[in-house]
Amino acid sequence: MNKADLIDKMATDADITKTAAAQALDSLLAGITSALKGDTKVTLVGFGTFSVSQRKARTGRNPQTGATIQIAAKRVPKFTAGKALKDEVA
Repeated sequence: MNKADLIDKMATDADITKTAAAQALDSLLAGITSALKGDTKVTLVGFGTFSVSQRKARTGRNPQTGATIQIAAKRVPKFTAGKALKDEVA
């Protein structure tokens, strides 16, 4: 399922226009992104938690040349599924 499919599903289920569903989805994604930029966790009870994790610097290897390279530390988004979501999928 891609974004357009999700918008169609939202519009049908909520009995709203596709434009309204697209705006709602974009607003949700922007809100989650904004919170993660500010180092705030976003918890949707029953669905899961979005958070930011710190990845340490490490040494890697260029697969083409075999040369070792340094990979910088960085912040990465992380999603942990909630119990209700895990139970539904299992």
